[in-house]
Amino acid sequence: MRVLVVEDQDDLREVVVETLREESFAVDESADGEEGLYKALNWDYDIVVLDVMMPVMNGWEVLDGLRKEKQTPVLMLTALDEVCDKVKGLNHGADDYLAKPFDLTELVARVRAVMRRKGGDHCPEVTIGKVTINTTAKTLRLGDKEVEVTAREFAMAELLIKHRDKVVTRDFLYDHLFDENDESMSNMLDVYVYKLRQKFGKSFIRTRRGQGYIIESI
Repeated sequence: MRVLVVEDQDDLREVVVETLREESFAVDESADGEEGLYKALNWDYDIVVLDVMMPVMNGWEVLDGLRKEKQTPVLMLTALDEVCDKVKGLNHGADDYLAKPFDLTELVARVRAVMRRKGGDHCPEVTIGKVTINTTAKTLRLGDKEVEVTAREFAMAELLIKHRDKVVTRDFLYDHLFDENDESMSNMLDVYVYKLRQKFGKSFIRTRRGQGYIIESI
């Protein structure tokens, strides 16, 4: 899943970006609202983590500009903890609100919860055939046995399972699995598909020639 973090405090932004990457997300970042809005409008993110108090363009303005064109999920970050500010954020179209200072584990949990709600999956655990994914624990099981996977393999499985029974194009996978600084995209999709098939069976991910990949729930 691909996340955009828009935060002007360099130290906080770096910590948030690194934490999300450790949680298997592909992460882009921006230090001001104007650049953040440009990226949010020109790339398809699964969620935007958006600070309120920023130079050039504040978070409310970014959110208003984004909502004119897209319904990308947005989690607001702010030092303002008044009820009126939370209501303002939600009324502007934010999906959730987290006041600073915050615990990084709570941030990750809220990011995943917002994405589940928007994706229609309210339960963090989904079973397809003999394969079970838990997006909270970041585990994949084959039957009762947990299977070791890399962060990127987990991210691909999570994305395909989220869109189960639908063909997912290679371009869509590239856009949601790799961030703007990733230069390893050329043949990596084929590698991850191969590795997941090795671990979960050839029928786990099916290829639709000329279209993309699909995980079927039946």
